Amino acid sequence: MNLAIGTDHRGYELKEKLKKYFEDNNYNVKDFGTNSTESVDYPDYGKAVGESVAKKESDFGIAICGSGIGICIAADKVKGVRAVNANTEQLAEMARKHNNANVICIGSDFIDFNTAVKFIKIFIHTKFDGGERHERRIEELDKI
Repeated sequence: MNLAIGTDHRGYELKEKLKKYFEDNNYNVKDFGTNSTESVDYPDYGKAVGESVAKKESDFGIAICGSGIGICIAADKVKGVRAVNANTEQLAEMARKHNNANVICIGSDFIDFNTAVKFIKIFIHTKFDGGERHERRIEELDKI
C-alpha cells in the first residue's frame, strides 16, 4: 500500500515516527515534508498530500498539523480528495465506510503516536460500504 504523508512544523516529530512505523511494516511511504521543526505553512503540505492521492500516486494520505484542522481544510481543497480530521476510532471508520475518505488528518497536539497509528490503521483498512446512497452522495460531493 502506498501512503503519502505530510506535515507542518508542529507535526514534524509525529510524522517522523509514523513514517518509520509504516515503512517498518512494509508500507511504501512518500514523505512530502516538512523536514524540521522550523515554522512553515500547513497549506503547502496538505495540498501536496492531497495531490498525490488525487493523482492516484498514493492510496491514502496522512496529513498532520497541530490541530489537524488547517491541514485538513488544505487537503480537502484538492479535487478528488475527501479529507477527514479523524480524532476517534469511530470517525476514522465511518469516514471510510460512508464517505470513502482518502486522506486522514491528525492533530499532533491532541493525538499521541500510538493513538495515531490505531486511527490510521483503522482508516486505511476499512472498506468503503458502497451502495447506491453512499455512491450517490460521493458523486454529489465530486460536483462541488
